[in-house]
Amino acid sequence: MTLKNKKILIIVGGGIAAYKSLDLIRILKKNNNEVKTILTKSGKEFVTPLSINTLTKNKTFEDLFDKNTEAEIDHISLSRWADIIIVMPTTANFMTKLSLGKAEDLATTVILASNKDTLLVPAMNVRMWIHKATQRNVRTLKDYGYLFVGPEKGEMACGEYGEGKMSSPRQIFSYLENYFRKRNTVKKRNLKALVTAGPTREYLDPVRFISNDSSGKQGLEIAQALHKMGVKTTLIMGPTNLNFTKEIKIKKVVTSEEMFNEVKKSLPVDIAVFAAAITDFKPLKKSRNKIKKSSLKSIELEKNKDIAEYIGKNNKHRPSLVVCFAAETDNLNENAIYKLRQKNCDLIIANDVSKAGIGFNSDYNKVSIIDGKNRIKILKKNKKSLIANVIAEIILDKLLVNDKSFN
Repeated sequence: MTLKNKKILIIVGGGIAAYKSLDLIRILKKNNNEVKTILTKSGKEFVTPLSINTLTKNKTFEDLFDKNTEAEIDHISLSRWADIIIVMPTTANFMTKLSLGKAEDLATTVILASNKDTLLVPAMNVRMWIHKATQRNVRTLKDYGYLFVGPEKGEMACGEYGEGKMSSPRQIFSYLENYFRKRNTVKKRNLKALVTAGPTREYLDPVRFISNDSSGKQGLEIAQALHKMGVKTTLIMGPTNLNFTKEIKIKKVVTSEEMFNEVKKSLPVDIAVFAAAITDFKPLKKSRNKIKKSSLKSIELEKNKDIAEYIGKNNKHRPSLVVCFAAETDNLNENAIYKLRQKNCDLIIANDVSKAGIGFNSDYNKVSIIDGKNRIKILKKNKKSLIANVIAEIILDKLLVNDKSFN
């Protein structure tokens, strides 16, 4: 599929690689895409408005307060007009501004005001790229949801060799093709997903219950990531203190049985992600009144239904892709692979909950993503929002028969 009929906003940053933006514009225009540009003050040192205007057949925007066009409120109208925003080259300085949320010129203001994805195309000296401050900014920006292509390894204008060379216009165009192919397919197929998240509670009496320390944050982030990609998503959430977005359909439950029933009601879907930490056992009997300490000698328990296993093995209503979670304290991958087979999942996300600061009741996670071929992709400790974005991309790659996630 060739990329056609899209609206692309290119922000030309300051760097010697800025001239490559002209080549990308040519390729985009040749394929019948509309292009508008913002030329930064430093970008103007490397390319001219005239050269850009000639190629795009559109005005080049430069100033935040342009008396000729600001009646249209450029920073809003441009961000709403575009299907995607590209910053090329993205300098170390520009990434610092974005990571701090600055809006000091037209380019940064448009990005901050945008409701569309922003693709960053870094280009800088290898030492600048590997500097701890730059890498911290990269992690922050990925956590915010910014997309990246490159940088590549190669010889730079300064004569040094290493990672920091800007991706070629052809590579950027290929990335855009894949980006829109995936989202067009999601829209065309009207994909639906359900995500379970949080803990469940099993009450002994009106005030005591069995539960766990799950916060529901990872499941919520995955639901939001899938929604952002155009998947119609239902989130079935156990008891938590999280704030929910109004854009996602939320179903609140308390017990494992309630979650099981809501999952069945939400079928059929294309994708099911079971991120909830279900309470495995429940009291055989629940007392109507508070149980006195003197009379509480033992508790008879029975197993709750394994929701992921039930759906994974249900041939009639099984989603096209079933994703399970395995929270473990030891033998992480071995236990996860066993559960993947036992529950008949397509993917399993294994996370170690034995260490403080990751997993349960934390903003951070560290996971292994395992598929049916026992291929393992390890995601190092990072914000749950960033990990959710990666998981959502892998889910769509797997579902749309573009299984390159484990290469």
